[in-house]
Amino acid sequence: MTLDPRPVEPALLDPVPVAVDEPGAGTQQLGKRAARGALLTLSGQGVKILLQVAGVVLLARMLSPGDYGLVAMTAAVIGVAEIFRDFGLSAAAVQAKQLTRGQRDNLFWLNTGAGAGLTLVVFVVAPLIALLYSRPELVELSQVLSLVFLINGMSTQFRADLNRRMRFSRMAMVEMSAPALALGVAVLVALEGGGYWALAVQQLTTAAVLLTGYAIFARWLPRLPDRSAPMRDLLNFGWHLAGSQLIGYLGNNVDSLTIGTRFGATPLGLYNRAFQLLMTPLGQLRQPTTTVALPVLARLRSEPAATNRYLERGQAALGLTLVAGLGFILGSAHPITAIFLGGQWLSVEPILRLLAAAGAFQTLAYVGLWVYLAHGLTKQLMQYTLITNAIKIACILVGSLWGVLGVAWGYALAPALAWPLSFWWLSRSSSVRVRPLYAGAGRILVLTGLIAAGSWGACELTADYGAWAQLAAGLLAAALCYLLVAAALPVFRRDISGVLEIVRAGLEKA
Repeated sequence: MTLDPRPVEPALLDPVPVAVDEPGAGTQQLGKRAARGALLTLSGQGVKILLQVAGVVLLARMLSPGDYGLVAMTAAVIGVAEIFRDFGLSAAAVQAKQLTRGQRDNLFWLNTGAGAGLTLVVFVVAPLIALLYSRPELVELSQVLSLVFLINGMSTQFRADLNRRMRFSRMAMVEMSAPALALGVAVLVALEGGGYWALAVQQLTTAAVLLTGYAIFARWLPRLPDRSAPMRDLLNFGWHLAGSQLIGYLGNNVDSLTIGTRFGATPLGLYNRAFQLLMTPLGQLRQPTTTVALPVLARLRSEPAATNRYLERGQAALGLTLVAGLGFILGSAHPITAIFLGGQWLSVEPILRLLAAAGAFQTLAYVGLWVYLAHGLTKQLMQYTLITNAIKIACILVGSLWGVLGVAWGYALAPALAWPLSFWWLSRSSSVRVRPLYAGAGRILVLTGLIAAGSWGACELTADYGAWAQLAAGLLAAALCYLLVAAALPVFRRDISGVLEIVRAGLEKA
Protein backbone atom coordinates (compact mmCIF):
# COMPACT_ATOMS: atom_id res chain seq x y z
CA MET A 1 0.00 0.00 0.00
CA THR A 2 1.56 3.30 -1.10
CA LEU A 3 0.87 6.88 -0.18
CA ASP A 4 -1.34 8.74 -2.62
CA PRO A 5 1.12 10.81 -4.70
CA ARG A 6 -1.32 13.63 -5.35
CA PRO A 7 -0.89 16.81 -3.30
CA VAL A 8 -2.81 17.31 -0.07
CA GLU A 9 -6.08 19.10 -0.69
CA PRO A 10 -6.48 22.64 0.63
CA ALA A 11 -9.47 21.63 2.73
CA LEU A 12 -7.14 19.42 4.75
CA LEU A 13 -4.70 22.22 5.51
CA ASP A 14 -6.95 25.08 6.51
CA PRO A 15 -9.78 25.27 9.07
CA VAL A 16 -12.22 26.20 6.29
CA PRO A 17 -15.67 24.59 6.49
CA VAL A 18 -15.98 21.59 4.20
CA ALA A 19 -19.37 22.01 2.55
CA VAL A 20 -21.43 19.07 1.42
CA ASP A 21 -22.70 20.95 -1.59
CA GLU A 22 -20.06 21.52 -4.24
CA PRO A 23 -20.36 24.44 -6.62
CA GLY A 24 -21.38 23.35 -10.07
CA ALA A 25 -22.22 19.83 -9.03
CA GLY A 26 -25.73 19.42 -10.46
CA THR A 27 -28.04 16.51 -9.83
CA GLN A 28 -26.97 14.70 -12.99
CA GLN A 29 -23.27 15.09 -12.22
CA LEU A 30 -23.90 13.98 -8.66
CA GLY A 31 -25.78 10.94 -9.89
CA LYS A 32 -22.90 9.90 -12.15
CA ARG A 33 -20.42 10.38 -9.34
CA ALA A 34 -22.60 8.36 -6.98
CA ALA A 35 -23.02 5.57 -9.51
CA ARG A 36 -19.28 5.45 -10.13
CA GLY A 37 -18.68 5.41 -6.41
CA ALA A 38 -21.20 2.61 -6.00
CA LEU A 39 -19.44 0.48 -8.61
CA LEU A 40 -16.03 1.08 -7.05
CA THR A 41 -17.32 0.35 -3.57
CA LEU A 42 -19.24 -2.75 -4.63
CA SER A 43 -16.20 -4.03 -6.53
CA GLY A 44 -14.19 -3.75 -3.35
CA GLN A 45 -16.95 -5.44 -1.40
CA GLY A 46 -17.02 -8.23 -3.98
CA VAL A 47 -13.39 -8.99 -3.23
CA LYS A 48 -14.10 -8.82 0.51
CA ILE A 49 -16.94 -11.29 0.13
CA LEU A 50 -14.76 -13.70 -1.82
CA LEU A 51 -12.25 -13.49 1.01
CA GLN A 52 -15.05 -13.93 3.55
CA VAL A 53 -16.29 -17.07 1.80
CA ALA A 54 -12.72 -18.34 1.41
CA GLY A 55 -12.21 -17.82 5.12
CA VAL A 56 -15.40 -19.71 5.93
CA VAL A 57 -14.40 -22.59 3.64
CA LEU A 58 -10.79 -22.83 4.88
CA LEU A 59 -11.27 -22.22 8.58
CA ALA A 60 -14.42 -24.37 8.85
CA ARG A 61 -12.20 -27.32 7.93
CA MET A 62 -9.50 -26.38 10.46
CA LEU A 63 -11.62 -25.35 13.44
CA SER A 64 -14.51 -26.93 15.32
CA PRO A 65 -18.04 -25.59 15.87
CA GLY A 66 -17.03 -25.08 19.50
CA ASP A 67 -14.20 -22.73 18.48
CA TYR A 68 -16.62 -20.57 16.53
CA GLY A 69 -19.11 -20.74 19.35
CA LEU A 70 -16.63 -19.37 21.89
CA VAL A 71 -15.74 -16.37 19.74
CA ALA A 72 -19.42 -15.79 18.96
CA MET A 73 -20.20 -15.80 22.70
CA THR A 74 -17.61 -13.11 23.29
CA ALA A 75 -18.66 -11.04 20.30
CA ALA A 76 -22.34 -11.14 21.25
CA VAL A 77 -21.61 -9.57 24.63
CA ILE A 78 -18.72 -7.17 24.07
CA GLY A 79 -19.85 -6.15 20.59
CA VAL A 80 -22.36 -3.79 22.18
CA ALA A 81 -19.41 -1.65 23.25
CA GLU A 82 -18.58 -1.01 19.58
CA ILE A 83 -21.71 1.13 19.33
CA PHE A 84 -20.59 3.39 22.14
CA ARG A 85 -17.13 3.54 20.63
CA ASP A 86 -18.53 5.04 17.43
CA PHE A 87 -21.43 6.88 19.15
CA GLY A 88 -22.94 7.62 15.74
CA LEU A 89 -20.21 10.21 15.11
CA SER A 90 -18.95 8.72 11.85
CA ALA A 91 -22.36 9.17 10.21
CA ALA A 92 -22.67 12.59 11.89
CA ALA A 93 -19.45 13.69 10.18
CA VAL A 94 -20.51 12.37 6.76
CA GLN A 95 -23.98 13.95 6.69
CA ALA A 96 -23.04 17.34 8.18
CA LYS A 97 -23.58 20.25 5.79
CA GLN A 98 -20.30 21.74 6.97
CA LEU A 99 -17.47 20.24 9.00
CA THR A 100 -14.59 22.39 10.21
CA ARG A 101 -11.17 21.04 10.97
CA GLY A 102 -11.70 21.74 14.66
CA GLN A 103 -14.90 19.69 14.65
CA ARG A 104 -13.15 16.84 12.88
CA ASP A 105 -10.28 16.87 15.39
CA ASN A 106 -12.74 16.82 18.26
CA LEU A 107 -14.62 13.89 16.73
CA PHE A 108 -11.34 11.96 16.39
CA TRP A 109 -10.50 12.38 20.06
CA LEU A 110 -14.04 11.56 21.15
CA ASN A 111 -13.99 8.28 19.22
CA THR A 112 -10.46 7.44 20.34
CA GLY A 113 -11.24 8.20 23.98
CA ALA A 114 -14.40 6.12 23.83
CA GLY A 115 -12.47 3.23 22.30
CA ALA A 116 -9.78 3.39 24.99
CA GLY A 117 -12.35 3.54 27.77
CA LEU A 118 -14.28 0.58 26.39
CA THR A 119 -11.09 -1.46 26.05
CA LEU A 120 -10.46 -0.90 29.75
CA VAL A 121 -14.05 -1.70 30.74
CA VAL A 122 -14.17 -4.96 28.76
CA PHE A 123 -10.77 -5.99 30.11
CA VAL A 124 -12.05 -5.58 33.67
CA VAL A 125 -15.45 -7.26 33.18
CA ALA A 126 -14.09 -10.23 31.20
CA PRO A 127 -14.55 -12.59 34.20
CA LEU A 128 -18.26 -11.73 34.23
CA ILE A 129 -18.56 -12.66 30.55
CA ALA A 130 -16.97 -16.02 31.33
CA LEU A 131 -19.36 -16.46 34.25
CA LEU A 132 -22.39 -15.72 32.05
CA TYR A 133 -21.58 -18.66 29.78
CA SER A 134 -19.72 -20.80 32.37
CA ARG A 135 -16.66 -20.91 30.09
CA PRO A 136 -13.45 -19.79 31.86
CA GLU A 137 -11.49 -19.51 28.59
CA LEU A 138 -13.61 -16.50 27.70
CA VAL A 139 -11.70 -14.34 30.24
CA GLU A 140 -8.48 -14.18 28.26
CA LEU A 141 -10.25 -14.22 24.90
CA SER A 142 -12.43 -11.21 25.82
CA GLN A 143 -9.43 -9.28 27.15
CA VAL A 144 -7.48 -9.75 23.94
CA LEU A 145 -10.43 -8.85 21.72
CA SER A 146 -11.06 -5.69 23.75
CA LEU A 147 -8.09 -4.09 21.96
CA VAL A 148 -10.23 -3.92 18.81
CA PHE A 149 -12.22 -1.07 20.38
CA LEU A 150 -9.18 1.15 20.78
CA ILE A 151 -7.95 0.47 17.25
CA ASN A 152 -11.38 1.01 15.69
CA GLY A 153 -11.88 4.18 17.71
CA MET A 154 -8.74 5.65 16.19
CA SER A 155 -9.75 4.71 12.64
CA THR A 156 -13.37 5.95 12.74
CA GLN A 157 -12.89 9.56 11.64
CA PHE A 158 -10.25 8.73 9.05
CA ARG A 159 -12.79 6.50 7.32
CA ALA A 160 -15.58 9.05 7.77
CA ASP A 161 -13.40 11.70 6.13
CA LEU A 162 -12.75 9.49 3.08
CA ASN A 163 -16.46 8.70 2.90
CA ARG A 164 -17.49 12.36 3.17
CA ARG A 165 -15.15 13.33 0.33
CA MET A 166 -16.41 10.33 -1.68
CA ARG A 167 -12.93 8.80 -1.97
CA PHE A 168 -14.46 5.40 -2.60
CA SER A 169 -11.55 3.89 -4.54
CA ARG A 170 -9.16 4.50 -1.65
CA MET A 171 -11.61 3.08 0.85
CA ALA A 172 -12.11 0.01 -1.33
CA MET A 173 -8.36 -0.56 -1.57
CA VAL A 174 -7.97 -0.51 2.20
CA GLU A 175 -11.03 -2.66 2.80
CA MET A 176 -9.80 -5.31 0.37
CA SER A 177 -6.31 -5.44 1.86
CA ALA A 178 -7.36 -5.83 5.49
CA PRO A 179 -9.38 -9.08 5.26
CA ALA A 180 -6.83 -10.62 2.87
CA LEU A 181 -3.95 -10.10 5.28
CA ALA A 182 -6.07 -11.07 8.27
CA LEU A 183 -7.19 -14.33 6.64
CA GLY A 184 -3.58 -15.25 5.89
CA VAL A 185 -2.60 -14.70 9.51
CA ALA A 186 -5.63 -16.64 10.79
CA VAL A 187 -4.86 -19.63 8.57
CA LEU A 188 -1.27 -19.72 9.84
CA VAL A 189 -2.44 -19.65 13.46
CA ALA A 190 -5.01 -22.37 12.77
CA LEU A 191 -2.40 -24.57 11.08
CA GLU A 192 -0.24 -24.23 14.19
CA GLY A 193 -3.12 -25.57 16.29
CA GLY A 194 -4.22 -22.21 17.68
CA GLY A 195 -7.93 -23.11 17.66
CA TYR A 196 -10.21 -20.21 18.47
CA TRP A 197 -7.21 -17.89 18.79
CA ALA A 198 -7.01 -17.92 14.98
CA LEU A 199 -10.35 -16.09 14.89
CA ALA A 200 -9.25 -13.59 17.55
CA VAL A 201 -6.02 -12.80 15.70
CA GLN A 202 -8.01 -12.40 12.49
CA GLN A 203 -10.14 -9.65 14.06
CA LEU A 204 -7.14 -7.81 15.53
CA THR A 205 -5.23 -7.92 12.25
CA THR A 206 -8.22 -6.60 10.30
CA ALA A 207 -8.62 -3.65 12.68
CA ALA A 208 -4.91 -2.78 12.60
CA VAL A 209 -4.68 -2.85 8.78
CA LEU A 210 -7.83 -0.75 8.41
CA LEU A 211 -6.48 1.92 10.76
CA THR A 212 -3.17 2.08 8.93
CA GLY A 213 -4.75 2.25 5.48
CA TYR A 214 -7.41 4.83 6.34
CA ALA A 215 -4.86 7.10 8.03
CA ILE A 216 -2.48 6.94 5.06
CA PHE A 217 -5.14 7.79 2.48
CA ALA A 218 -6.92 10.41 4.58
CA ARG A 219 -3.60 12.29 4.78
CA TRP A 220 -4.23 14.32 7.90
CA LEU A 221 -3.24 14.10 11.52
CA PRO A 222 -5.49 15.20 14.38
CA ARG A 223 -4.54 18.32 16.31
CA LEU A 224 -5.36 18.96 19.94
CA PRO A 225 -9.09 19.30 20.73
CA ASP A 226 -10.65 22.65 19.78
CA ARG A 227 -13.03 23.84 22.51
CA SER A 228 -14.33 26.66 20.31
CA ALA A 229 -15.66 24.30 17.62
CA PRO A 230 -19.50 23.88 17.80
CA MET A 231 -20.30 20.26 18.55
CA ARG A 232 -23.91 20.23 19.81
CA ASP A 233 -25.60 19.33 16.50
CA LEU A 234 -23.06 16.58 15.77
CA LEU A 235 -23.42 15.10 19.25
CA ASN A 236 -27.22 15.24 19.13
CA PHE A 237 -27.19 13.41 15.80
CA GLY A 238 -24.73 10.86 17.17
CA TRP A 239 -26.65 10.33 20.40
CA HIS A 240 -29.91 9.46 18.67
CA LEU A 241 -28.15 7.29 16.10
CA ALA A 242 -26.19 5.48 18.83
CA GLY A 243 -29.46 4.82 20.62
CA SER A 244 -30.91 3.28 17.46
CA GLN A 245 -27.76 1.23 16.93
CA LEU A 246 -27.78 -0.02 20.52
CA ILE A 247 -31.40 -1.10 20.24
CA GLY A 248 -30.70 -2.67 16.87
CA TYR A 249 -27.62 -4.46 18.18
CA LEU A 250 -29.51 -5.99 21.08
CA GLY A 251 -32.20 -7.15 18.68
CA ASN A 252 -29.69 -8.49 16.17
CA ASN A 253 -27.78 -10.46 18.81
CA VAL A 254 -30.59 -11.80 20.95
CA ASP A 255 -30.42 -14.95 18.80
CA SER A 256 -26.74 -15.58 19.60
CA LEU A 257 -27.21 -14.71 23.27
CA THR A 258 -30.20 -17.04 23.53
CA ILE A 259 -28.46 -19.95 21.82
CA GLY A 260 -25.20 -19.45 23.73
CA THR A 261 -26.79 -19.27 27.16
CA ARG A 262 -29.44 -21.97 26.62
CA PHE A 263 -27.84 -24.49 24.27
CA GLY A 264 -24.04 -24.04 24.53
CA ALA A 265 -21.02 -23.38 22.32
CA THR A 266 -21.43 -26.13 19.70
CA PRO A 267 -25.04 -25.26 18.68
CA LEU A 268 -24.03 -21.59 18.64
CA GLY A 269 -21.05 -22.46 16.44
CA LEU A 270 -23.37 -24.19 13.94
CA TYR A 271 -25.74 -21.22 13.88
CA ASN A 272 -22.80 -18.83 13.63
CA ARG A 273 -21.41 -20.62 10.56
CA ALA A 274 -24.71 -20.20 8.73
CA PHE A 275 -24.75 -16.56 9.76
CA GLN A 276 -21.16 -15.98 8.66
CA LEU A 277 -21.66 -17.78 5.36
CA LEU A 278 -24.69 -15.69 4.42
CA MET A 279 -25.56 -12.72 6.61
CA THR A 280 -22.05 -11.31 7.00
CA PRO A 281 -21.42 -11.13 3.22
CA LEU A 282 -24.95 -9.76 2.76
CA GLY A 283 -24.22 -7.02 5.26
CA GLN A 284 -20.95 -6.31 3.48
CA LEU A 285 -22.85 -5.87 0.22
CA ARG A 286 -25.52 -3.61 1.74
CA GLN A 287 -23.15 -1.44 3.76
CA PRO A 288 -21.47 0.26 0.76
CA THR A 289 -24.86 1.30 -0.57
CA THR A 290 -25.26 3.42 2.57
CA THR A 291 -21.70 4.67 2.16
CA VAL A 292 -22.62 6.00 -1.29
CA ALA A 293 -26.23 6.99 -0.64
CA LEU A 294 -25.63 9.00 2.53
CA PRO A 295 -23.56 11.85 1.02
CA VAL A 296 -25.73 11.88 -2.13
CA LEU A 297 -29.08 12.06 -0.35
CA ALA A 298 -27.67 14.66 2.03
CA ARG A 299 -27.04 16.84 -1.02
CA LEU A 300 -30.52 16.17 -2.40
CA ARG A 301 -32.38 17.11 0.79
CA SER A 302 -33.99 20.15 -0.84
CA GLU A 303 -35.03 18.21 -3.99
CA PRO A 304 -37.90 15.81 -3.10
CA ALA A 305 -38.46 14.60 -6.65
CA ALA A 306 -34.80 13.70 -7.13
CA THR A 307 -34.74 12.03 -3.71
CA ASN A 308 -37.73 9.85 -4.61
CA ARG A 309 -36.19 8.81 -7.94
CA TYR A 310 -32.93 7.92 -6.23
CA LEU A 311 -34.71 5.79 -3.59
CA GLU A 312 -36.85 3.93 -6.14
CA ARG A 313 -33.86 3.06 -8.26
CA GLY A 314 -31.82 2.21 -5.19
CA GLN A 315 -34.51 -0.21 -4.02
CA ALA A 316 -34.67 -1.79 -7.48
CA ALA A 317 -30.88 -2.16 -7.53
CA LEU A 318 -30.91 -3.92 -4.15
CA GLY A 319 -33.91 -6.08 -4.98
CA LEU A 320 -32.93 -7.22 -8.46
CA THR A 321 -29.46 -8.23 -7.28
CA LEU A 322 -29.22 -9.06 -3.56
CA VAL A 323 -32.81 -10.13 -2.85
CA ALA A 324 -33.05 -12.12 -6.08
CA GLY A 325 -29.76 -13.80 -5.18
CA LEU A 326 -31.19 -14.75 -1.81
CA GLY A 327 -33.96 -16.57 -3.68
CA PHE A 328 -31.30 -18.79 -5.23
CA ILE A 329 -29.82 -19.49 -1.78
CA LEU A 330 -33.29 -20.34 -0.43
CA GLY A 331 -33.71 -22.96 -3.11
CA SER A 332 -30.14 -24.29 -3.17
CA ALA A 333 -29.24 -24.30 0.53
CA HIS A 334 -28.37 -28.02 0.57
CA PRO A 335 -25.59 -28.01 -2.06
CA ILE A 336 -24.29 -24.66 -0.80
CA THR A 337 -23.91 -26.08 2.73
CA ALA A 338 -22.32 -29.31 1.52
CA ILE A 339 -19.80 -27.58 -0.76
CA PHE A 340 -18.80 -24.57 1.33
CA LEU A 341 -18.89 -26.01 4.84
CA GLY A 342 -18.46 -29.76 4.49
CA GLY A 343 -20.05 -32.83 5.99
CA GLN A 344 -19.79 -31.88 9.66
CA TRP A 345 -21.98 -28.81 9.03
CA LEU A 346 -24.95 -30.33 7.14
CA SER A 347 -27.34 -29.48 10.00
CA VAL A 348 -26.79 -25.82 9.02
CA GLU A 349 -28.94 -26.23 5.87
CA PRO A 350 -32.39 -25.31 7.30
CA ILE A 351 -30.86 -22.46 9.27
CA LEU A 352 -29.31 -21.12 6.07
CA ARG A 353 -32.70 -21.12 4.33
CA LEU A 354 -34.34 -19.20 7.16
CA LEU A 355 -31.55 -16.65 7.32
CA ALA A 356 -31.86 -16.11 3.56
CA ALA A 357 -35.56 -15.32 4.01
CA ALA A 358 -34.71 -12.92 6.85
CA GLY A 359 -32.08 -11.22 4.72
CA ALA A 360 -34.57 -10.67 1.88
CA PHE A 361 -37.08 -8.87 4.11
CA GLN A 362 -34.34 -6.85 5.82
CA THR A 363 -33.00 -5.68 2.47
CA LEU A 364 -36.45 -4.56 1.29
CA ALA A 365 -36.57 -2.04 4.13
CA TYR A 366 -32.96 -0.93 3.78
CA VAL A 367 -33.55 2.19 1.68
CA GLY A 368 -35.43 3.74 4.59
CA LEU A 369 -32.20 3.79 6.59
CA TRP A 370 -30.64 6.03 3.94
CA VAL A 371 -33.34 8.66 4.42
CA TYR A 372 -33.22 8.62 8.21
CA LEU A 373 -29.45 9.19 8.19
CA ALA A 374 -29.22 11.66 5.30
CA HIS A 375 -32.09 13.82 6.63
CA GLY A 376 -30.90 13.74 10.22
CA LEU A 377 -34.00 11.84 11.40
CA THR A 378 -32.12 9.79 13.98
CA LYS A 379 -34.73 10.32 16.70
CA GLN A 380 -37.43 8.87 14.44
CA LEU A 381 -35.06 6.05 13.50
CA MET A 382 -34.57 5.20 17.16
CA GLN A 383 -38.34 5.09 17.71
CA TYR A 384 -38.85 2.82 14.71
CA THR A 385 -35.98 0.57 15.83
CA LEU A 386 -37.61 0.16 19.23
CA ILE A 387 -40.77 -1.17 17.60
CA THR A 388 -39.10 -3.56 15.16
CA ASN A 389 -36.71 -4.96 17.75
CA ALA A 390 -39.53 -5.61 20.19
CA ILE A 391 -41.06 -7.76 17.45
CA LYS A 392 -37.74 -9.49 16.80
CA ILE A 393 -36.98 -10.26 20.45
CA ALA A 394 -40.47 -11.65 21.00
CA CYS A 395 -40.24 -13.89 17.91
CA ILE A 396 -36.81 -15.24 18.83
CA LEU A 397 -37.60 -15.90 22.48
CA VAL A 398 -40.80 -17.75 21.58
CA GLY A 399 -38.98 -19.63 18.82
CA SER A 400 -36.25 -20.75 21.24
CA LEU A 401 -38.80 -23.07 22.86
CA TRP A 402 -38.19 -25.31 19.82
CA GLY A 403 -34.39 -25.16 19.97
CA VAL A 404 -31.85 -23.60 17.61
CA LEU A 405 -34.04 -24.10 14.55
CA GLY A 406 -36.87 -22.35 16.39
CA VAL A 407 -34.57 -19.38 16.99
CA ALA A 408 -33.86 -19.27 13.25
CA TRP A 409 -37.60 -19.34 12.51
CA GLY A 410 -38.11 -16.43 14.90
CA TYR A 411 -35.25 -14.51 13.29
CA ALA A 412 -36.85 -14.97 9.85
CA LEU A 413 -40.41 -14.23 10.92
CA ALA A 414 -39.58 -10.92 12.63
CA PRO A 415 -38.50 -8.92 9.52
CA ALA A 416 -41.34 -10.45 7.53
CA LEU A 417 -43.75 -8.90 10.04
CA ALA A 418 -41.84 -5.65 10.49
CA TRP A 419 -40.68 -4.57 7.02
CA PRO A 420 -44.04 -3.05 5.91
CA LEU A 421 -43.85 -0.83 9.00
CA SER A 422 -40.61 0.69 7.76
CA PHE A 423 -42.17 2.54 4.83
CA TRP A 424 -45.25 3.55 6.82
CA TRP A 425 -43.05 5.01 9.55
CA LEU A 426 -40.93 6.76 6.93
CA SER A 427 -44.02 8.42 5.48
CA ARG A 428 -44.77 9.90 8.91
CA SER A 429 -41.27 11.35 9.24
CA SER A 430 -40.42 12.63 5.76
CA SER A 431 -41.85 13.70 2.39
CA VAL A 432 -40.73 10.49 0.70
CA ARG A 433 -43.35 8.80 -1.50
CA VAL A 434 -43.75 5.30 -0.09
CA ARG A 435 -46.38 3.85 -2.44
CA PRO A 436 -43.83 3.22 -5.23
CA LEU A 437 -41.56 1.59 -2.63
CA TYR A 438 -44.32 -0.80 -1.55
CA ALA A 439 -45.04 -1.66 -5.18
CA GLY A 440 -41.36 -2.19 -5.95
CA ALA A 441 -40.94 -4.44 -2.90
CA GLY A 442 -43.95 -6.52 -3.98
CA ARG A 443 -42.46 -7.09 -7.43
CA ILE A 444 -39.14 -8.09 -5.91
CA LEU A 445 -40.81 -10.61 -3.59
CA VAL A 446 -42.64 -12.23 -6.50
CA LEU A 447 -39.42 -12.57 -8.48
CA THR A 448 -37.54 -13.94 -5.47
CA GLY A 449 -40.22 -16.51 -4.72
CA LEU A 450 -40.17 -17.79 -8.31
CA ILE A 451 -36.37 -18.04 -8.26
CA ALA A 452 -36.44 -19.93 -4.94
CA ALA A 453 -39.05 -22.39 -6.24
CA GLY A 454 -37.18 -22.97 -9.48
CA SER A 455 -33.85 -23.52 -7.76
CA TRP A 456 -35.34 -25.89 -5.21
CA GLY A 457 -37.03 -27.95 -7.91
CA ALA A 458 -33.82 -28.21 -9.92
CA CYS A 459 -31.86 -29.30 -6.85
CA GLU A 460 -34.43 -31.99 -6.04
CA LEU A 461 -34.37 -33.33 -9.60
CA THR A 462 -30.57 -33.63 -9.57
CA ALA A 463 -30.19 -34.96 -6.00
CA ASP A 464 -28.72 -38.26 -7.21
CA TYR A 465 -25.84 -36.54 -9.03
CA GLY A 466 -24.09 -34.87 -6.10
CA ALA A 467 -23.83 -31.41 -4.59
CA TRP A 468 -21.94 -29.78 -7.46
CA ALA A 469 -24.53 -30.92 -10.00
CA GLN A 470 -27.31 -29.65 -7.72
CA LEU A 471 -25.61 -26.28 -7.38
CA ALA A 472 -25.17 -25.92 -11.15
CA ALA A 473 -28.79 -26.96 -11.79
CA GLY A 474 -30.10 -24.59 -9.12
CA LEU A 475 -28.10 -21.70 -10.55
CA LEU A 476 -29.29 -22.43 -14.10
CA ALA A 477 -32.91 -22.63 -12.95
CA ALA A 478 -32.58 -19.33 -11.06
CA ALA A 479 -31.17 -17.62 -14.16
CA LEU A 480 -33.95 -18.99 -16.37
CA CYS A 481 -36.65 -17.85 -13.92
CA TYR A 482 -35.09 -14.38 -13.83
CA LEU A 483 -34.98 -14.10 -17.63
CA LEU A 484 -38.50 -15.47 -18.14
CA VAL A 485 -40.03 -13.06 -15.65
CA ALA A 486 -38.17 -10.13 -17.23
CA ALA A 487 -39.32 -11.20 -20.70
CA ALA A 488 -42.94 -11.70 -19.70
CA LEU A 489 -43.55 -8.59 -17.56
CA PRO A 490 -42.70 -5.09 -18.88
CA VAL A 491 -42.59 -3.63 -15.35
CA PHE A 492 -39.59 -5.83 -14.52
CA ARG A 493 -37.88 -4.77 -17.73
CA ARG A 494 -38.31 -1.13 -16.68
CA ASP A 495 -36.82 -1.88 -13.27
CA ILE A 496 -33.86 -3.67 -14.83
CA SER A 497 -33.34 -0.84 -17.32
CA GLY A 498 -33.17 1.64 -14.44
CA VAL A 499 -30.51 -0.44 -12.70
CA LEU A 500 -28.51 -0.79 -15.93
CA GLU A 501 -28.68 2.98 -16.36
CA ILE A 502 -27.03 3.36 -12.95
CA VAL A 503 -24.30 0.96 -14.06
CA ARG A 504 -23.72 2.84 -17.31
CA ALA A 505 -23.53 6.15 -15.43
CA GLY A 506 -20.99 4.63 -13.08
CA LEU A 507 -18.82 3.53 -15.98
CA GLU A 508 -18.77 7.03 -17.43
CA LYS A 509 -16.12 9.42 -16.25
CA ALA A 510 -17.81 11.67 -13.66
